[in-house]
Amino acid sequence: MNIEIVKSDAPRPLAHYSEAVVTGPWVFAAGQIASDYKTGVPESARRHPNFPYYSSDIKLQTRYILENLKKTFAAAGSSLEHVVKAQVFLTDLNNFAGFDEVWKEYFPVPPARTTVGTTGLLVKDTLVEIDLIGFVPGRGVEKRAVKSAAPRPLAHYTEAFAVGDLVFAAGQIASDYKTGVPEEARRHPNFPYYSSDIKLQARYVLENLKQTFAAAGASLDNVIKAQVFLTDLNNFHAFDEVWKEYFPVPPARTTVGTTGLLVKDTLVEIDLIGFVSGRGIDKTPIKSGAPRPLAHYNEAFRVGDLVFAAGQIASDYKTGVPEQARRHPNFPYYSSDIKLQTRYILDNLKQTFAAAGSSLERVVKAQVFLTDLNNFHAFDEVWKEYFKTPPPRTTVGTTGLLVKDTLVEIDLIGVSAG
Repeated sequence: MNIEIVKSDAPRPLAHYSEAVVTGPWVFAAGQIASDYKTGVPESARRHPNFPYYSSDIKLQTRYILENLKKTFAAAGSSLEHVVKAQVFLTDLNNFAGFDEVWKEYFPVPPARTTVGTTGLLVKDTLVEIDLIGFVPGRGVEKRAVKSAAPRPLAHYTEAFAVGDLVFAAGQIASDYKTGVPEEARRHPNFPYYSSDIKLQARYVLENLKQTFAAAGASLDNVIKAQVFLTDLNNFHAFDEVWKEYFPVPPARTTVGTTGLLVKDTLVEIDLIGFVSGRGIDKTPIKSGAPRPLAHYNEAFRVGDLVFAAGQIASDYKTGVPEQARRHPNFPYYSSDIKLQTRYILDNLKQTFAAAGSSLERVVKAQVFLTDLNNFHAFDEVWKEYFKTPPPRTTVGTTGLLVKDTLVEIDLIGVSAG
């Protein structure tokens, strides 16, 4: 598939990424925040200092972003009506209700959505980053809203969309949206040592996602990409035990820490992409010479012309962060941990994409999770070395990654060269 770079008159970012790309029917947009990239958060996205009680910063910022994303999708030959998947990163979940009020104005038929907390965004005082995937009408795909018997969310989003061969599911958490975390997803107070909250919640979520994918004409066997957001990474091992029960052949997966989820006491949000059964397409697992993870997931999958890679961190999965991704202790001022880790990851991702019949030049979507946003500038310098024409990118802070001392996780989607 060809890759078309999208440029509108939305503000141009300071960092090294493209606003959006179109490939085949798909539109992959960069995450957007409320910045003009000249002054920071512009006046139009801030409450007026003399009228502090007459507006809301989160509402102003959300409108500013969505107005710019309207421009992006229009330049791609599409519109917000054709958005099927959204991820929303909030610096303070107390801002969610105000955000969701504005969301309703722009999305009468809302996309599948995942909303999680982040430790921070790349411009001072920005409160929310919005990441969207959509399609161009008239290119042979239609969207079909998916509704199953899984609990209906309180917020304004659709459970999933089937679009062409793909299924985009909203992130799901362990809630019935009536009581909070339901009894079946909690340890019984009289038997506190006979179960595990994270295992119960993971099973509850995955049972509901089974219903979602069945209603879409698919199953969990058709899942090719997963993102997992954990409020406490100490829960990961038990979570992964449950994951193995549901995914004998596991999807490519990214797992990061989050500051919080939208329902009290929920511990994990699971976000999935899969494909519809019976369409004559198969998923091809990708194995390269990159290090094999300890956890239960595949390096990448190729489905049709798309390549979905697992998030990668700077680990050899034997020693932790390997020597070549660390500053030498005798030469501490001659290098940079974030630069070394970024190069290590991107060199491994080069292997992944080559094994998939693609390359980093064919990447159409990137997400970057940083444990410390102060590392961003050095990270972006390395990024420029590997991406002369950079893909759309979303960059947010995370509370942590799964291997000690790792600083960044990189999650990529690409298209094959053929």
